[in-house]
Amino acid sequence: MEAAFNLAFWLVRSRADAEDIVQEAYLRAFRAFDGFRGGDMRPWLLAIVRNTAYRWLSNRRRSGTVISLEEAFAEGGGQSVDEIASDEPTAEERLIGAAERDYVLRALAELPPTFREVLVLREIEGLAYREIAEVTGAPVGTVMSRLSRGRGELRKVLTRLIGKDEPNAM
Repeated sequence: MEAAFNLAFWLVRSRADAEDIVQEAYLRAFRAFDGFRGGDMRPWLLAIVRNTAYRWLSNRRRSGTVISLEEAFAEGGGQSVDEIASDEPTAEERLIGAAERDYVLRALAELPPTFREVLVLREIEGLAYREIAEVTGAPVGTVMSRLSRGRGELRKVLTRLIGKDEPNAM
């Protein structure tokens, strides 16, 4: 369930919408379970989540800009950064870690969906190339290419974001 939510969240960038997408995807998976051919269920389910998210994005583009109530009235107006899990970090380590995580999250959000989805599936969810290929419906070589290009784009965006936020960047 967590992997499904993470994929949906990084595709649509809204917690409330990602929850709705995962719920819809689980319903679709339940209805289509007779068509499941056995093997590892995770890539099959993530493919359904991916398709549901892209269908949602397509419908949203057609209906114009929509803002969820949860997002509009959320305290602070944005996504909160989770604490970094470690044994006993110092306050300084927490502050630095939160800033680094924020940079990565901001950079990841700027990437095109094709790069963002493979990076989330590989780096956050830990799927193998073959499993990512099953989820996305792309050949393994294409997955590897998208990962390489996505990492490169992520590096460029991070460099730009960090350079822009540095006080002596000018």
